[in-house]
Amino acid sequence: MTTAPSEDGVIRVFLVDDQELVRAGFTMLVDSQADMRVVGQAGDGGQAVELLSVTACDVVLMDVRMPRLDGVEATRQLQSLPSAPRVIVLTTFDLDEYAFAAIKAGAAGFLLKNTPPADLLSAIRQVHSGDAVVSPSTTRRLLEHFAGQLPDADGERPDLADLTAREREVLVEVARGRSNGEIAELFTLSEATVKTHIGRILAKTGLRDRVALVVLGYETGLVKPNG
Repeated sequence: MTTAPSEDGVIRVFLVDDQELVRAGFTMLVDSQADMRVVGQAGDGGQAVELLSVTACDVVLMDVRMPRLDGVEATRQLQSLPSAPRVIVLTTFDLDEYAFAAIKAGAAGFLLKNTPPADLLSAIRQVHSGDAVVSPSTTRRLLEHFAGQLPDADGERPDLADLTAREREVLVEVARGRSNGEIAELFTLSEATVKTHIGRILAKTGLRDRVALVVLGYETGLVKPNG
């Protein structure tokens, strides 16, 4: 379940980072935008989970490496809230195994902390609209690097039996990192049709977004690392 929208339509952002200076910088950036505002912040994952259980929020910027409770476990716990916010994981290192684990725990995606401000703001808006914040190709690189090294979050995978042949083909190309436009060209379809297929795949598998579909493609063996 997603959080009820704010009455004024402003995107409510919550910051989680153990460095106060980082939080201050993000606060200035977010609050400079007319369509978003910071509604709270926490210095570790445990405090974040506690505060977000009583704080209405749309998007969480979550540092992945923190004391007491890291961003991975905090993300997992947030997904169990009645009105779970969308989570963007922030990491200092590209190809960070913690970022991959956080995606599997339910994060909408991940960004490097040195992401340009305009890109960070765009990512917040993307996630708020229901999209994934990382490009499929970036997620693919993560999966190719760490495939087979990390255990499944819950040991269960969605059943692919209900997918049509075309939906399976589209899922494979999503997992390979192709954009909607590239998939449309490959199969001689319109982008609207590709979006419809992806929507049906999400509905049938019970997954949240494109990032989860990339993970599914690898975990079910539809796509092989480096293949």
